[in-house]
Amino acid sequence: MSQTPAVSVAATVDQQASWKRFFSADNRYLAPALITCILLAGHLSFGILESYKKTGLAIVASLLTEIVLGRIFVGKWPNLASAYITGISVGILVRSPAFWPYIVCSVVSIMSKYVLRIKGRHIWNPSNFGISVLLFLAPETVAGLSIQWGNYLLPMVVIWCLGSVIIWRVRRFHITGTYVACFIVLAFLRSYVTGSPWESEIAPLTGPMYQLFIFFMITDPKTTVRSRFWQCVVVSLVALVETILRLSQVIYAPFYALFLVGPAALLIEQWFNSRRSVPVRAAA
Repeated sequence: MSQTPAVSVAATVDQQASWKRFFSADNRYLAPALITCILLAGHLSFGILESYKKTGLAIVASLLTEIVLGRIFVGKWPNLASAYITGISVGILVRSPAFWPYIVCSVVSIMSKYVLRIKGRHIWNPSNFGISVLLFLAPETVAGLSIQWGNYLLPMVVIWCLGSVIIWRVRRFHITGTYVACFIVLAFLRSYVTGSPWESEIAPLTGPMYQLFIFFMITDPKTTVRSRFWQCVVVSLVALVETILRLSQVIYAPFYALFLVGPAALLIEQWFNSRRSVPVRAAA
């Protein structure tokens, strides 16, 4: 009987530790869990998917491409969490009456990780790259997700709460928070310039497309600069370039803005790092 409280305390500690491990930055399955929640909440409440078959095709194509290229380039079986995120992002964001864009977009997205690399690091977020390329090269066949949550506030609240907790635990909340703040401020600027209601300029931020954009694309650890300060600067520039593109009537402004700004920031960071390392090597 005297051991019962100790056992209870130990069980509580183990349970707390397991929850901390689950929400830790080392858990690579947090992001797949969140994106699955976005898919389920969005489709069950508002039918955001083109079809289950097309989404499944995008996921399978992404996973298979990751496996094949991982074995070819790295020589080992890769972790498939990133490929799953890419596939499901393509399945949600791409709109086309044909099946081939879902396969091509997934394959091109994963290939960009292995082919478009500088000093061993890929410089584009995979799904952002694939979707941007397809939207630009095949506008007659491919479009992007454009629907909102409608009047269903509950899915948006659930996703925002869950997503905020997760990216806060993985130390990425400052990126999302900075982008959202800049988007809202610039929405008032766009409203002033175009004369449109400010509510309509802020409204896209609540759509499922932007949930993927702010929780996955702009926070991708592999394609963001390392400094916390410069991460905020870069994401502010993404919001600014997006506003310029929007004012220029570019439809898929957020994708193109990240496509342009993100890799440029990484290349500049690598250039500065190489310049810093020269005096160190010379001194050595």
